[in-house]
Order: sequence, then structure tokens, then C-alpha cells
Amino acid sequence: MFLPAYSPQLNLIERLWRFVRKECLYSKYYADFATFKQAIATCIETAHTEHRAELDTLLAWNFQSFKKVQFLPV
Repeated sequence: MFLPAYSPQLNLIERLWRFVRKECLYSKYYADFATFKQAIATCIETAHTEHRAELDTLLAWNFQSFKKVQFLPV
């Protein structure tokens, strides 16, 4: 089985960061860094209550499984 060096779909934190970027950055302007930082903190703190359904699908371990697989020696 080959896994690429960079696989964001296999890394849950990459999926969470994509969600935070979508909620906090897309089409939004923050006057200063403190406001920007607070928006990200609020998003992360309230994500498990306000966006539960979206996070349940986004952060699920949806992997394909194989039965009766034989690995060939290298």
C-alpha cells in the first residue's frame, strides 16, 4: 500500500483547520490581530456545540477496508 508523504485527508487536524479557515477567514475582514485571534478561539471553542453535525462528518474516520488482501514481498 502506498501512502504519499503529505496526506491531509488522513490527518484530522488538517480537516479541523480547513473547517476553521472556512468559518473564520472566508470573506471576512478583521481590523486587528486581536479580533482575528478571538474569532478563531471562539470558533474552536463553540464548534462542538454550534457545528456538531458538520464536524461529525468532517472528522469521521471514513476509510476503505480490504478483506483477503495479500501483500507481495519487496
